Amino acid sequence: MSDDGIRSDWATKDFYKELGVAKTASQDEIKKAYRKLARANHPDSHPGDTAKHEKFKAVAEAYDVVGDPEKRKKYDQARELFSRGGFPAGGGFGGGGFGGGVNVEDLLRDRAGGGGGFGDLFGDLFGGGFSAGRRANRPARGGDLETTATIGFTEALEGVTVALRISSEGACSTCNGTGGKPGTRPHACPVCEGTGFVTASVGGAFSMNETCPSCGGRQLVYDDPCPSCRGTGTGQATRTIQAKIPAGVKDGQRIRLRGKGAPGANGGPAGDLYVTVKVTQHRVFGRKGDNLTVDVPVSFPELALGAEVKVPTMGGSAVTLRIPPGTPNGRTFRVRGKGAARPDGTRGDLLATVEVQVPATLDAEAKAALEAYAAATANSSLRAGLFEDAT
Repeated sequence: MSDDGIRSDWATKDFYKELGVAKTASQDEIKKAYRKLARANHPDSHPGDTAKHEKFKAVAEAYDVVGDPEKRKKYDQARELFSRGGFPAGGGFGGGGFGGGVNVEDLLRDRAGGGGGFGDLFGDLFGGGFSAGRRANRPARGGDLETTATIGFTEALEGVTVALRISSEGACSTCNGTGGKPGTRPHACPVCEGTGFVTASVGGAFSMNETCPSCGGRQLVYDDPCPSCRGTGTGQATRTIQAKIPAGVKDGQRIRLRGKGAPGANGGPAGDLYVTVKVTQHRVFGRKGDNLTVDVPVSFPELALGAEVKVPTMGGSAVTLRIPPGTPNGRTFRVRGKGAARPDGTRGDLLATVEVQVPATLDAEAKAALEAYAAATANSSLRAGLFEDAT
């Protein structure tokens, strides 16, 4: 679908419903609704959740229109026009009229309050216009890019700056984006006569402007196309950027780097770069949210009699873990403030789980001691009543 077709389709979307507000909602109510939905569906908070990413885009699109009082006014006018049956059959836009002698430009000029007619109504609303002269070669935002960065466990906790090699579509390096063979001169496109757009029929009587298929909207063509890009004016460009990965990043988290995506066209802003972070495993530590985890090997006597054992921390000195007598195997102790960094500057905790280690071999003295313990506790069956309850 042409760019104009997409823009006219916007007029049939219910942006108030998308934001969950009434058509009569105040600007403050619209702003509050947008902020709530944006926070709930932000891509950075929901990496990999395609549904929430699409909802975030839809909410942003809706707020871009009804969050602006002037755009909102023109949007309401367009919605009213479409709700009354759109454009009757019997005439397209080619002659500026409907059937029955009604002039579409006059009608929309009246609805827009004496402005420039159809082009002004939809052009001001959606950032363009249906006038080919006004729209040709306008600045366009570059596309968003995605890549993956693999970092170490410690780097994820402390933050790190990594070099990312990015490939994206940009201006052809041979012709500098003109599409013509270096040294040759362009001339006006014979298909669109230098306007950059051609008129296309949409649904019979409904006609709209769309980008010229011959010049791609550039208005000019070359008889001798560039040998590198074959006249497209674009090519693959590779660059290296420095990306700052914040402290505390989680495995699989998606980070947005504004303005680091594909370059814009005709002076437009660059898109964004989304980096999915992969974190390698650590030999000793694990991670659960903002907390670090560690398994601490202990002996049976240490749990039965109580003990003090040294436990390592990430990037700091070891801490002493006091194990009370009679501690069960698998109990987890919490060491405050020794976990991963949070965005607010605080840190999570270290969760230390004690695990009894059974020796594979025993010397004579240790074996005798265990046999004596077994004899002393022979009358206390740990499995008393277990099998009766199982039947």
